Amino acid sequence: MPTSPHTPRSRRERPAKPALTREGIVAAAVAVLRAEGLRKVTMRRLAQELDTGPASLYVYVRNTAELHAAVLDELLGSVGPAPAAGTWRERLEHVLTAYTAMLFEHPSLARSALTARPGGPHYLRLIETLLALLHEGGVPPRQAAWGVDLLLQHATATAAEHTEQDTAPGNQDDWDALARAVRGASGATHPRLAAVAGDLLTGSPEARLSWTFQALISGIERTAVPQ
Repeated sequence: MPTSPHTPRSRRERPAKPALTREGIVAAAVAVLRAEGLRKVTMRRLAQELDTGPASLYVYVRNTAELHAAVLDELLGSVGPAPAAGTWRERLEHVLTAYTAMLFEHPSLARSALTARPGGPHYLRLIETLLALLHEGGVPPRQAAWGVDLLLQHATATAAEHTEQDTAPGNQDDWDALARAVRGASGATHPRLAAVAGDLLTGSPEARLSWTFQALISGIERTAVPQ
């Protein structure tokens, strides 16, 4: 006997839900991030997305911080390997710039990445790539180890800073006020500042990022790690 379209369907007649997996949870979290931002990537929101209870998710992910770290690791898969052409310094800068660009695409994730602790396969591959390039350049292992941390810190902080400037109200006004103050500095009271005022705030973000990476790499090459 046919049933009315308004008759509740038996649970047995409903399509079976896909089994929960950590990979599926992270994939759903990335989808929510792209559509709604990191603030919406919560256990409750994912439970709704996956048609389950929040308690079921904790079997696979301990807390929201671990979830955000897993999302970061998943997106690191888009950074890609180092290019084959170019010097080791150029290739190292290319990888770091790709990492920074990925964070620029996700402003909320850039700020979270300052404290996130990813430990997944994509993050480990990124560290291995950076260490291999520094090794190719003859950087001693301990300097390379500390240097990778410094380079990623700078890249992450740069993305977080610029995305904050882009999204927070009033930041452009604050930046304009700073520029006027620097350019209006008196040579009598601030001679060194007045001498470089034209250069202090110039340069495209891309050029400044490239220069900073090269300056950091040069310092890592030459600065021994304390025993």
